[in-house]
Amino acid sequence: MGWISIILITLLVKGKSEEQSHILNDYLCCVYPIVYVSKLFYLNIYYIISRLNPRELLFSRAAIFTVEEINKNPNLLNGVTLGYRIYNGCWGDSPMRASIEAVTSGESCSKRISHLSTCACLSDRRLYPTFFRTVPSDKFQISALVQLMKHFGWQWVGIIHSVEVYASDGAAEFIKQGKAEDICVEYVISFDMYDTKIEHKVTEKLKASTSSVVLLYMSLFYMRELFKLIDGNKLPRKQWIGSEAWISKLDLASLGSKNILHGAMGFALPQSIIPGLLEFILSLKLSDEPESVMIKAFWEDFFECSFSPSNTTKLCTGDEDLRTISSAYTNTALRSVRNVYTAVYSIAHALHALMQCENGLNPTTGKHCVNKTDIQPKQILEHMKLVDFTILNGYKVSFDENGDSVAQYDLLNWQYKEDDSVNVITIGHYDNSLPEGQRFRFRPNTTIPPKSVCRDACPAGSRKAINKRAPVCCFDCFECPEGGINCFLCAVEFWPNDKKDKCIPKPTEFLSFTEIMGNVLTAFCCFGVFLSILIFIIFLVHRETPIVRANNSELSFLLLLSLKLCFLCSLTFIGRPSDWSCMLRHTAFGITFVLCISCILGKTIVVLMAFKATLPSSSAMKWFGPTQQRFSVLAFTLIQVLICILWLTINPPFPNRNVQSFKDKIVLECALGSPIGFWAVLGYIGLLAMLCFILAFLARKLPDSFNEAKFITFSMVIFCAVWITFIPAYVSSPGKATVAVEIFAILASTFGLLLCIFVPKCYIIIFKPEQNSKKHMKSKMHKPQSKSQT
Repeated sequence: MGWISIILITLLVKGKSEEQSHILNDYLCCVYPIVYVSKLFYLNIYYIISRLNPRELLFSRAAIFTVEEINKNPNLLNGVTLGYRIYNGCWGDSPMRASIEAVTSGESCSKRISHLSTCACLSDRRLYPTFFRTVPSDKFQISALVQLMKHFGWQWVGIIHSVEVYASDGAAEFIKQGKAEDICVEYVISFDMYDTKIEHKVTEKLKASTSSVVLLYMSLFYMRELFKLIDGNKLPRKQWIGSEAWISKLDLASLGSKNILHGAMGFALPQSIIPGLLEFILSLKLSDEPESVMIKAFWEDFFECSFSPSNTTKLCTGDEDLRTISSAYTNTALRSVRNVYTAVYSIAHALHALMQCENGLNPTTGKHCVNKTDIQPKQILEHMKLVDFTILNGYKVSFDENGDSVAQYDLLNWQYKEDDSVNVITIGHYDNSLPEGQRFRFRPNTTIPPKSVCRDACPAGSRKAINKRAPVCCFDCFECPEGGINCFLCAVEFWPNDKKDKCIPKPTEFLSFTEIMGNVLTAFCCFGVFLSILIFIIFLVHRETPIVRANNSELSFLLLLSLKLCFLCSLTFIGRPSDWSCMLRHTAFGITFVLCISCILGKTIVVLMAFKATLPSSSAMKWFGPTQQRFSVLAFTLIQVLICILWLTINPPFPNRNVQSFKDKIVLECALGSPIGFWAVLGYIGLLAMLCFILAFLARKLPDSFNEAKFITFSMVIFCAVWITFIPAYVSSPGKATVAVEIFAILASTFGLLLCIFVPKCYIIIFKPEQNSKKHMKSKMHKPQSKSQT
């Protein structure tokens, strides 16, 4: 990454002991402040020619291209021309010292740092307070790699790194950050190519390991050596993850590593095409730099010729065309070229912001405007910290408090074609400036990579437990109690979903009109009401006939009305419970049934009184005439009304969400409020029913004309049987079945009363009208009496 030296460290402050210039080892040079001469700003550019490196020439020319582009921009540095000086960056003492003295008046470079400008150590502002870079720090690459592992669920990985500081520090940082994201490392191999056993160590570890993902964190040089060693070994399929130092280098494919590199992934610097740069690079002519020894040396190397007549090679003419060669110099798509371009623009924008002046103040800092004839490097340094601009299709440039630029990477994927050619494609992007969760952006149809975990996630309904003898990712699984996720119980009104990964609200249950059971019960209710009305009409039409007039027709009509109300009250038990429906359903049921039983009780007493009235000198009917009958019905009913009023006043029924009956659902029901009130209502109904049954049973052998007592007896047997069986069924039925049992008991007992008491009479009225006469009734009355006399 030596190229970064060309531009990035041109803003060092000189003149004070603590403001030091730095030298980038091997490839980098001493760096100096921008020199201001007659409104012309010079950038000091250094590069290496210890050996001919076409890439360094490309970087130098890219910097020159950027300076010229800026000078043509009327919106940037208007009225000021930006210049440059290019120095020989080789490490010979004489030319270096000469160049230093030319600019710094004898002040020498006193500090050396690594030439790998991506080193995270350069972000230490205590040691390097004037250092800026447009290439991301290694710490951002490590963070991106960790997030990549997390994104794909790779929690079980292996690491192979070279012995160089760049790789060993990077691997250690990855382990540190990965641990915070629950990423476990199965093994770490330090690759030392001078170790005679290293090939055996690497191949055996790869064969024995269970992790499917391997991070190869090393420089390009070490990667070449690694592939030379392991190529030809039958290794299991692995998902290789590469570091930025080698993942974009296509020449690795020439090592015969098809089976190894296929599918490899890793981050590389973003690739951007700089408009006009290629034409500028290819337009270089020897005549442009006739005095440059370096350009002549490159020219001879490019075209394999010589400017010396004594040389055995062909003579160079200087008119050769760079378009005819293939070299690193002509590769303007090189990913790191953009950072040279960005670095020059960063300095230009800082200088532009420094020279702005409005009403005597700088609009950026609020300080007094600078003297444009005496700009100090530390003034530009201050504005370098504040630069914020956009270039190249929206690429944003700014520096954080450590001098680091925004970290952006392309996610690359190696894919081999059928003809064995390699294609390294971009499958995603990473931008560290975006919020968490939005930094990755993948292209559509990205192939899903293999899974790499030490232990699959615990299945639904179980939890993981740490195994002290294994890494944290190699956990054990234990069954969880029902009703929770990850062995944490859901809230009372919640229940885990089918996947048991989320608590969702429990479904509610109540007897509704829309379900089948509700429809059936509603149909029977309606049928009962219809039958009651039909019988009421029949009796009303034949109200003057003996069979209707006998045994108090008023009680018969009142009984039919009460039976109809009994059918209707069962509908209040269907539907979502509410405050009014809960109070209405039990009180309406209790009052209507007492009214019904009171009418039957009155009819039964009338039968007994009527039989006694046929005896000589009997005045029984005088004591239980129509008035007394009406009063008895009213009195019995008012007692139930009083019980219901007390119940509703003290502790009435209310809607309740029952979460105890079922674990996975909530039953919407009507709580009784006061159980005493409920059982008092039922008990009172039962008391009247038993009394009615006893009296009807005693009157069952009365003369045939009064055989209504037999039918009353049958109806009360059915009524009592239904409600006796209702009690255990009601108590034991869960959920909405409780309501269904109660409705069934109401309907069964009501149908029993209606059918046993009124259907026989309707049969006579409709099908045996000859029996519905006084003559027939008197004949039936005399037959039993004559039999008794004999």
